[in-house]
Amino acid sequence: MIKQSIFGRIAQLAKANINSMIDSAEDPQKMLDQMVRDYTNNIAEAETAVAQTIGNLRMLQQDHQEDRENARDWGNKALAASRKADEFRSAGKESDATKFDNLAKIAIQRQMQSEGEAKSVEPTIASQEEIVEKLKSGLTAMKHKRQELVSKRDELVARAKATQAQSQVQDALKSIDLMDPTSEVSRFEEKVRREEARVQGAAELAASSLDAQFESLEDLGEQTEVEARLAALKAGSGQNAALGSATSGTATHSPEATGSGY
Repeated sequence: MIKQSIFGRIAQLAKANINSMIDSAEDPQKMLDQMVRDYTNNIAEAETAVAQTIGNLRMLQQDHQEDRENARDWGNKALAASRKADEFRSAGKESDATKFDNLAKIAIQRQMQSEGEAKSVEPTIASQEEIVEKLKSGLTAMKHKRQELVSKRDELVARAKATQAQSQVQDALKSIDLMDPTSEVSRFEEKVRREEARVQGAAELAASSLDAQFESLEDLGEQTEVEARLAALKAGSGQNAALGSATSGTATHSPEATGSGY
């Protein structure tokens, strides 16, 4: 019963479709790890069972060989006893001849018994030989499947690690993009441009203020000129008035004006 159970498990595991099992698994790596452990344990158990089956087969084969050898030995003994009986019969010793004939019969009986035992165990030996061959073949297939599982597991782990590494690289690249030095330079450049624009605006503002001051100075100069000219006009008007008065007085006291000359 144990042998049949082991044989059934060997056959089932040897026929397992690993790719299909991986595709249907939620966590292929854990599933493969468990399968590797199961295969390892079943292989160890199967090896023990196969070794025991082979041992039993070898014992049957040895017993069968011994039965056949015993049959040959008893056959030889029966032949030797029969020949001895014939010799005694030829010599006229009937009692001795009968004795050896009886020994020959006993040897023949033992020969037949050994042959019967050898024949009876032959089907069992043939069946056990077939089972052993199937167990060996299944065990070899299981070992190949286990190796396939280990390879699949290692490949999957390697791919998972590579994917994780790629993901880490991508995350690092994203981080680098977010903290890109060129973007910092661009922001600094923009800050400098704003500062330059502010300074330029301040300069323009200062220039416009100076223009206004100069314009006010020009206005002040013009006003001063106007005042000066006004003062000059006023001064000139006063002089003209005084001169006019002086001229009028002289004319009054002239002889022509008074008519005293006539």
